[in-house]
Amino acid sequence: MSTSASESVSGPDRISLLQAWLSKRLDGAPFRLEPASSDASFRRYFRVLPANGTSLIAMDAPPAQENCEPFIRIAKLFGATGVHVPRLLAQDTALGFLLLSDLGATTYLDELQRLRRAGDTESSIDSLYLDAIRALVTIQLATRPGVLPEYDRPLLERELRLFPDWYLQRQLRICLPASKSAAMEAAFEEILKNNLSQPRVFVHRDYHSRNLMVCDANPGILDFQDAVHGPITYDLVSLLRDAYLEWEEERVIDWCIRYWELARRAGLPVAADFADFYRDFEWMGVQRQIKVIGIFARLAIRDGKEGYLQDQPLVMRYLVRACRRYRELAGLARLVDELAAGAGRQSQQ
Repeated sequence: MSTSASESVSGPDRISLLQAWLSKRLDGAPFRLEPASSDASFRRYFRVLPANGTSLIAMDAPPAQENCEPFIRIAKLFGATGVHVPRLLAQDTALGFLLLSDLGATTYLDELQRLRRAGDTESSIDSLYLDAIRALVTIQLATRPGVLPEYDRPLLERELRLFPDWYLQRQLRICLPASKSAAMEAAFEEILKNNLSQPRVFVHRDYHSRNLMVCDANPGILDFQDAVHGPITYDLVSLLRDAYLEWEEERVIDWCIRYWELARRAGLPVAADFADFYRDFEWMGVQRQIKVIGIFARLAIRDGKEGYLQDQPLVMRYLVRACRRYRELAGLARLVDELAAGAGRQSQQ
């Protein structure tokens, strides 16, 4: 089938097409499909359960909306470092189908929430985070310039613009007065200045509890297709200021110190003073939190995925706390304070 023909197939027809493709890959052996997960894009994942054999994962990435090539390339790149990513077993980029090894059904989010509910020992939670930190350092040590797209100013700035374009204008339906808009733009400039001054490494870009799996070699790492070459603190912020899971600030700082010590011993270009490193971590977090609030608004409004709105308040709390700590972000702190208070009043009505 040509690419153009495959692009016209959608919905139930793509399931039929996927089943036919898998049947050929599995030499006609019987199997059944179960939904495995979906993400914020148009990609869908299915668990392939052969009658006799090990479960596999099929990715359905409609070519009209998605491109499998970055996933394939970065799976090989990250896999070569020794971290645990899915093995690519078969591919058809024209159809938008991949067959992958199965890293299991338990995400870090599932397991961490279970441990928290059970009142499990802190060492169990620490162990999962330290595994994720070690894997992150392993990826960063493999950094080579010119391999991944640059997380440059245009991309960082485009992400910041999601906040006024989707959260302020589309979700809240407000237009900022000139003075507040100027304060926001001045803060954006300071944020970009910090982000672009940080040392650069391979960046997964969504390294958090929904994309890390509990398996034989923790963590299994998923959803890396948007990886870039960018600021060294970005993935650590994704992990420790998780949009779906909140930890006490003292615990986050402790995990930051563990990463910083491990990174220094490994020779990664982190700041020599932890206070400087933590400042970079927080400023990178501000950029990511602004971006995520805008993305969640876009997912709800454009894509009908309103469940993401319930995760906005946590991200807003991260943003408010960080902005209050830095004089350069005082204007943005006042703005997000007002927005958070207004959103809280709306939710109570």
